[in-house]
Amino acid sequence: MYPKGILFDLDDTIISYSPVAEPLWRKLCREFTFRHDSCDAEVLYETLMEISNGYWSDAERHRMGRLNLEAARREVMDLVSARLGLDPAEARSMADAFSVQREEAVHIFDKARETLEHLNQRGVKLAMMTNGHSSKQRAKINRFGLEKYFSAILVEGEMGFGKPDPAVYHRALKALALSPEEVWAVGDNLEWDVAGPQKLGIFGIWNDFANTGLPEDSDIIPDRIINTIYDLVLD
Repeated sequence: MYPKGILFDLDDTIISYSPVAEPLWRKLCREFTFRHDSCDAEVLYETLMEISNGYWSDAERHRMGRLNLEAARREVMDLVSARLGLDPAEARSMADAFSVQREEAVHIFDKARETLEHLNQRGVKLAMMTNGHSSKQRAKINRFGLEKYFSAILVEGEMGFGKPDPAVYHRALKALALSPEEVWAVGDNLEWDVAGPQKLGIFGIWNDFANTGLPEDSDIIPDRIINTIYDLVLD
């Protein structure tokens, strides 16, 4: 039985966003070292990953950085260039190339549209909650024609706050005119899309799109685990 409403995440839930990052960074590292003999491609990539993971592990820096990804990626590459002695301008150009090419590589998950259409036909009210800058998130929503499926679309950059702030879930519930026990929340981020909603009494579904399984040390236990939102249709 379907709930009266579902709160969907966007990136890595409806559209594939993260999987394109590693192969793209590796390609750009190879291209960079082909033009410059200053370092090895694998050393450049491993250094980039180490610094990037540290940069994004800080919650406040993550919150600010995701609202201006181009600037954040340039900051990361500044740190990489300082570590490896690279030309800062050349390193920043690699960050800019990543920003452009990543958006081009993003694609909608297989059968995501069919899932949303199916839920619409069943009378399930849908809301989208997505973190990030308004222009970036809206561009993806428009590119894949997703707006028509949702009664409400809540974007962090437009509201001034984002997941896991309880205000986001409250606003989504208000937009759908539903109570917590009448909706599900679906997304790939355990903290933002599962734990946050669960604290309000919302059924939290984790989209394990990479099929990695729940981390052994996770203290967040989803009410349900799926690998694609199309799994919601197969019940």
